[in-house]
Amino acid sequence: MEAIRKVRKWIMITGLVCIVLGYILLARNSISLAPALLVLGYCILVPAALI
Repeated sequence: MEAIRKVRKWIMITGLVCIVLGYILLARNSISLAPALLVLGYCILVPAALI
């Protein structure tokens, strides 16, 4: 049970880092990597951490 919590915590942290980095890159006019990071964070990592 404790190992699952640690894994979920790291997945959530990774998802939040991807989201923040995606917005930073979006502000710097990156039109290729920024959307990929945002989709990865919002659609894959954060929901995976909540399940």
